[in-house]
Amino acid sequence: MRSSGYKRFVWWLVASVAVMCVPFLTDNGFMLKILAKDVGTNALVVLGLALLFGYGGQVSLGHAAFIGIGAYTSALVTMRFELPWLAGVAAAALVSAAGGALLALPSLRLRGHYLAMATLGFGEIMHIVFREATPLTGGFDGLRGIPSVAIGGFVFKSPESIYWLVWGIVLVALLLAYNVVALRPGRAMRALHGSELGSQACGVDTVRVKVQVFVVSAALAGIAGSLYAHVARFISPEIFTLHRSVILLSMAVLGGTSSLAGPIVAAVGLSILKYVDSFVPGMPDAASTFLQDWELDIYGLTIIVVMLFAPGGIGGAFRSLRQRFRKKAAPDPEGEGVSAA
Repeated sequence: MRSSGYKRFVWWLVASVAVMCVPFLTDNGFMLKILAKDVGTNALVVLGLALLFGYGGQVSLGHAAFIGIGAYTSALVTMRFELPWLAGVAAAALVSAAGGALLALPSLRLRGHYLAMATLGFGEIMHIVFREATPLTGGFDGLRGIPSVAIGGFVFKSPESIYWLVWGIVLVALLLAYNVVALRPGRAMRALHGSELGSQACGVDTVRVKVQVFVVSAALAGIAGSLYAHVARFISPEIFTLHRSVILLSMAVLGGTSSLAGPIVAAVGLSILKYVDSFVPGMPDAASTFLQDWELDIYGLTIIVVMLFAPGGIGGAFRSLRQRFRKKAAPDPEGEGVSAA
């Protein structure tokens, strides 16, 4: 177990160094801002969904609402009360976590598509609130002039500093999530995912586990919402729709169950699809227009292909390749015996 934990830490460390070195490889400020504002925040939300869906076995079609709650809470705390960003992001995490608890408690008896419908309804209700609570949210016009992220006297304005901040938070959250799933809470979530009745028979408090994983997932979405609001400096209700919730859940499904790195890889790949012309130099305009116009269709087709040929998603495919490599690398005792004879 210690060896497995050490290997995971080494992989996390290598990946962290690679991710944090990206600003040294390009001077394209627009690309770095997209990698932070869209890709990084999506990766943080999908990490929470990986815990909720991939380990806890619960489906959510309303996570865009938690992003919106976090975004509006942080914006209001910093704009109306003139408090620092750290207070805003803390409030965003707490309010979103409270929303997750309020949604989880009445949904404890729901499973499968019934739970999905309940979260979908929550997301649509919150979208209406974002549109109609004009004194707080600005209604359809949204909120403009949100302060930039600042810690102490340092203001994160340059694309490089924003990138390092967002992805630093993503990597720390990933490390904490790895520790959670490796310990008793992770085993309880895997047992719940496998069989709720079986986990109850083994002494798992399923009610507590369900609420806890929902709260953690909602809190991560709230932090992502705060980051998005202060990096984009503008938010509106049309950013936090069912469309975004479905895309985020698709990323988690594509990444695979019982995996944390897989969903993040899927989040990165699918998030940059609409900006592919900026990331692939020399791409013809017709090709980039085609990819952007058929974005949702490509999402759906990708998920179908993965489910057909790699039902475990990206994480499952990686585990399968690793097992095959180990089998090929391991010596064959029977073969050695035959050759020796």
